[in-house]
Amino acid sequence: MSLKAFHIIFVTLSMLLAGGFALWAILQYRTTGELGLLVGGVVSGLLFLAMGMYGRWFLRKLKNESYL
Repeated sequence: MSLKAFHIIFVTLSMLLAGGFALWAILQYRTTGELGLLVGGVVSGLLFLAMGMYGRWFLRKLKNESYL
């Protein structure tokens, strides 16, 4: 498995985890009103966006490399 393929898989899974946690935390905040859940959800959402930007940058950088 190439570095490019590994990054695609790893960044995608990391984004799913961060996005899922952000959604869960914000929904829990709406139910309980705990400020820590809101902060965790927002931070996780920002990490989701940052990982998306990193993945896009990485793919552009290695656009001529093979996936194998």
